[in-house]
Amino acid sequence: MTFNIDVILNNLTYLLWGRMADGQPGGVLLTLIMAVSSGVLALTLGVILACLAWRYPGWTRRVLFIWAEFIRGIPLILVIFWMFFLLPILFGGSVPGPLTVILALAWFTSAAVMHTTLAGLNSLSAGQKEAAVASGMSEWQILRTVLLPQAIPNILPSYIGLMVALIKDTSLAFIVNVPELTTVAGQVNNREQIYPTEIFVFIGVIYYLLCYGLSALAGRFGAHKTA
Repeated sequence: MTFNIDVILNNLTYLLWGRMADGQPGGVLLTLIMAVSSGVLALTLGVILACLAWRYPGWTRRVLFIWAEFIRGIPLILVIFWMFFLLPILFGGSVPGPLTVILALAWFTSAAVMHTTLAGLNSLSAGQKEAAVASGMSEWQILRTVLLPQAIPNILPSYIGLMVALIKDTSLAFIVNVPELTTVAGQVNNREQIYPTEIFVFIGVIYYLLCYGLSALAGRFGAHKTA
């Protein structure tokens, strides 16, 4: 049994960017679009929530922790289903499939970003906050100008690790027929029918290269920080 590379070459453009010529990105391109978009949203929301948890350590932090644990305790596939079926009801019309997946991934990942960011803030020396308070800065000024600029570079490798997870999690979009990499691979396999090994080995290699590239970036950044 030999590996038939022709089935990959004949469908390569569709696997890489779907029907981009018709304005419908897919494949690797849509996977990256969804991963980056959800990553930006999750980072923004997670950092904001971490700042609120740091600033208000009472009931606000407890409520945020309960919310985060609730989200992290639900399978991501269920969150995607929720978004896919509930958003059209909330907005009174159809919502693009990729957008629902982006929002689901962002919501799910923001809980991890919140915990990671709060841990980074709490790891900083208490003396820095005390010195900033002594200089007359407000709590929010301390966060924005003193603590976050120091904490975020320290936890950037963790952020990149979450981004790696997001790239792999986009494969769950196949359950709502969003044409990302796994979905288009399934479509090619259904059309070709006799080359599943070639198709899915190729897809596995693509995911590996994307995730390994980001992991290597995190490793290089961590080495640079400790140098």
